[in-house]
Amino acid sequence: MSNTMLLGESSQMRAIARTIAEVAETDATVLICGECGVGKDHVARTVHAVSPRRDYPFVKVNCAAIPLGLLESELFGHERGAFTGAHRRTPGQFERAQGGTIYLDEVAELPLALQAKLLHVVQDLRFTPVGRCGFVDVDARVIAATDQNLEDAMARAEFRPDLYHRLNVVEITVPPLRERPEEIPALAAEFLARFNAQYGRHQVISRAGMARLIQYSWPGNVRELENVIRRLVLLGGEQAIDGLMSGARGAVGATSRGFSPESLRAVARRGAQEAECRALREVLDGVGWNRAEAASILKVSDKTLLDKIAECGLGL
Repeated sequence: MSNTMLLGESSQMRAIARTIAEVAETDATVLICGECGVGKDHVARTVHAVSPRRDYPFVKVNCAAIPLGLLESELFGHERGAFTGAHRRTPGQFERAQGGTIYLDEVAELPLALQAKLLHVVQDLRFTPVGRCGFVDVDARVIAATDQNLEDAMARAEFRPDLYHRLNVVEITVPPLRERPEEIPALAAEFLARFNAQYGRHQVISRAGMARLIQYSWPGNVRELENVIRRLVLLGGEQAIDGLMSGARGAVGATSRGFSPESLRAVARRGAQEAECRALREVLDGVGWNRAEAASILKVSDKTLLDKIAECGLGL
């Protein structure tokens, strides 16, 4: 099966697969848009996997997860003595992506000053590390992703129009999972097989359970589905699905009782955050609050894990 087939079999995802096939052989920058959790990472990795750069590094940078004071050094590297604690020259993520692809996730979170430097890197394929006078040339394809409306961000003077146009050579918008429910059975089966293998379990999803998964609106998108299936495997039953549907009914009931309705974007963001916190709690409980193991399972740093624990109000 080709990498593009792994994207899904809905008409929307087949269209995305065709776009990827058309641009993969080129070095055109790609901007991937979509709500939190829709699978933007997978699209980016697929572009890389079917491109001539597939045998070179794929380097992901989460622009929102790096402290502002370290972002420039993280992206472009620094020279020895550039700042306190810089005991040796350290290459940045652009250098690590040499020959391959650099994936800038949550690119809208970059501060304006760094957006200006990124613009020149995308234009000229060269940059200056922190503390250095000369340039470093780089050969890396740039893929960026965002869950924000960059046109609104430009109107608020929070995102540079020139950088937007440089990144938006090819735009791929990934639709939310609620618009492609026909993909839910295959995605659920894929996650079930993966987590059964990871945890040494043999859980199954009943026909009724699958029907409930298809009926749910998935405000947290594919990431929420993944977390629900992980919970199902860890807890040993379909309580995860039952709890999901109870929460959905509660949300509908609250709206019907006259509370002010939220925008769809606000609902999606809140749902994604709630799903993230539920998943975080369940993974931590599942590993006995072993932070190192939880960080490994969730593929985040220990600092990010601690930040998420604090954001979700979970006690250590």
